[in-house]
Amino acid sequence: MGFITRISNRLWGADREYYRAFRKIFGTTPDNIELYKLALVHRSASVRVEGGENINNERLEFLGDAVLESIISDYLFIEYPHEPEGFLTKTRAKIVSRQSLNALAVKLGLDKMVIYNATGNFAQKHLFGDCFEALIGALYLDKGYNKVNRIVLNDLLPRYIDLEDLSQVENDHKSRLIEWCQKSKRTIRFHTEADGEHEGNAPMFLSRVLIDDMRMGIGHGSTKKEAEQDAAQNAWALLGDEMGDFILDKYDHIRNEGGKR
Repeated sequence: MGFITRISNRLWGADREYYRAFRKIFGTTPDNIELYKLALVHRSASVRVEGGENINNERLEFLGDAVLESIISDYLFIEYPHEPEGFLTKTRAKIVSRQSLNALAVKLGLDKMVIYNATGNFAQKHLFGDCFEALIGALYLDKGYNKVNRIVLNDLLPRYIDLEDLSQVENDHKSRLIEWCQKSKRTIRFHTEADGEHEGNAPMFLSRVLIDDMRMGIGHGSTKKEAEQDAAQNAWALLGDEMGDFILDKYDHIRNEGGKR
């Protein structure tokens, strides 16, 4: 394809709106626009092609996740030369968390561009963040690592993510809840399984967190880890409520009375 033809396609072709949108997001014009278009197709809207293969953005999401973690790891290593490994790991986890990336994707307008199937009981909290990772994968394949690195660190990160505010956010609700139970001398169990009532192409998991064998929180997620974090967060919300205090106090009273017999 000649230079004039490429320019013509970008300005007046059928994909001209895609070119404009991605240039606005990344500050660079795509060379292989098909990669970016594929990154917008969530697995719930997979297209089955000849041979039975489902075409969606999952592979690009996998690649983008690895590229983004590499960029953020390198950045934090240089930016915080005296911080221990634990700090670097937790900060990176907060930056690339599903919650953080989903918020970033919405700010970029990806919630208006993603193609997904919302019929039935489909529920995917972080599909926009998944799409952002897929686009990072597309950008990497199209422009190379150095270009992606510059865009993320020089534009996206300083514009949309406040590291100081992020450092105050606690995302690991499960670890925090386990630690609280240990200090309070309470037992805690997570019962997580595939959500049998969920319909659609995307797998979903249901998790129940039991404190002293009482169900204190229910969570859903596209992975077991995500479902357990959601359940732990919901448990924390209950524990911070008067009802949570009442339930545990009542349990303690029954347990103490039983021990006196």
